[in-house]
Formats: sequence, C-alpha cells, structure tokens
Amino acid sequence: MNSRREFLKNLGLATAGITLAPSLDLFAAKKDWFKISLAEWSLHKKLFKGDLKNIDFPEYTAKNFGIYGVEYVNQFFKDKAKDMTYLKDLNNRAKDNGVTNVLIMIDGEGNLGDRDEAKRLAAVENHYKWIDAANFLGCHAVRVNAAGQGTKEEVKGQVVKSLSTLADYGKKGKIAVVVENHGGISSHGDWLSDVLKTVGKKNCGSLPDFGNFYEYDRYKGVTELMPYAHGVSAKSHDFDAQGNDTKVDYQKMMEIVKNAKYKGWVGIEYEGSNLSEDEGIKKTKALLERFK
Repeated sequence: MNSRREFLKNLGLATAGITLAPSLDLFAAKKDWFKISLAEWSLHKKLFKGDLKNIDFPEYTAKNFGIYGVEYVNQFFKDKAKDMTYLKDLNNRAKDNGVTNVLIMIDGEGNLGDRDEAKRLAAVENHYKWIDAANFLGCHAVRVNAAGQGTKEEVKGQVVKSLSTLADYGKKGKIAVVVENHGGISSHGDWLSDVLKTVGKKNCGSLPDFGNFYEYDRYKGVTELMPYAHGVSAKSHDFDAQGNDTKVDYQKMMEIVKNAKYKGWVGIEYEGSNLSEDEGIKKTKALLERFK
C-alpha cells in the first residue's frame, strides 16, 4: 500500500512540473529497428498432421512464442482465399491476440516465368485471389515465386511481365508483391535483383531468405536483394551450444540487413529436425533478439 501511495505522490509531483531524481524516462524506451514475425512454414509438421489448424495460427503464435506478427502459407488454407466468413474469423482471431497479419506466401498457383504464355497468364490470374485475401487480412505483402523454364533471359522476360502485372494489381490494395530466393534461378541474387530492377515498381520487391541460396554465396545474395526488401526471412536449422545457427552467421547477416537501412519484419522460418518445431522457433527468436 505504501509503495502505491508513494507512486501516486511522485506522479502528482511530476504532473506539477517538478522533475524527479532520478528522472523516470518512461517515454525514452529504445525502439527496436526490426520486429519479429513467424512464418507459418515453421510449424508445417504440426499443420500437416492436423495438430494445428491455420485458423488457430495467430493465437498459437502469440501465446506460445510471444510473437505478434504472422506470415501465412496459402497451402494451409488453400480453399479459403475467397471465403469471406473464414477470412473474417481469421482476422478477428489475429486482432483478439494483438497479432499483425504480415503477409501470405503463395505456392502452387502456377509458374510466373512459364514459357507457355497461356499458362503464365493463368498463373498470374491465380495469384489475384491471394492478393485480395492479403488486402482483406490487412497484410502488407504477398510472397510469390519466380520459377520458369528456359534460359536466364527467357525466364527473366516472362517473370518481369508477370510481376509487373501483379504489382499493378496489388497497388490498388496497397499490397507489395515480393519474391523470395526459392530455388532454381531465383536463388541467384544477381539474377533476382536484376529482375526487380527491371520491373522498377516500388511495390515489387524481395523477401531475402538467409538459407535458400544453395551453391550461391548467401551473404552476397542477401546483400544484392536487400535494396529491394519488403521483408526478411530468417531461416534456421540447427544450433550450437551458444545458441548460434550452425549454417548461417546471424551476426553477419543481421549487419547486412541493418546496413541496408531496413526497418520492418524479420520472419522466423525454422526448418530443422533435431529440435521440435516449437523449440526451434524459440531458439531462433532468442538468436534474433540479440541484434535488436
């Protein structure tokens, strides 16, 4: 009771304009330069087994990990893109748990770099419903893939056309269309950055993934993609005794991200098998928090 009385007394002094010593800098809290979100793929084993449903993903993320941004994967609610009742429920569940819907990752809707023009146009058309769903959910972006057949230049030409069309469509709902380095030619940072430069639209950018570079130097790739970044995917697999990722030098990666003047969401995407999905997510979160 005495401590409460003392607090109220001090509050009265403060409102009277009298400075307390030591000064209580209640509003001088350090602001983090990035926010942590969770990519739904981190929980894909649980989701495929049916132990977790997409509709419960926001609440599960907030309550189990203290993470308040979610990145959906469309295959976990594949038939719900136009189901407004479902999307409204999903939105409400996110809001009820203080969770921001960050983006939707789109897979399985056709190749945006398909050399068959009819198939390419069908793929573009297939993406529209997810852009609409992202807009309804209050997301800022959709993640797409730059896959196709042919030479680097042939795939680039087709992908550029598709991304330009999707970016124009997304602009109406303030949705960015972002491409992840996700295998094939898209995992070459120089190629993908050139594609995005050629598209030349503010709402068409990258989602650099720390892990999906394969034979390409990952640090070079992230450096090349960061100027176009509308998000960052913090891929993780295994950890050493100090809590560091054994494949990715997070210190180096986060310096690249910060040096690019990036401020936004960094999404955890745990893909390891030595730890449970939940433990891997917690380890990745603890690792990222070192760099805030």
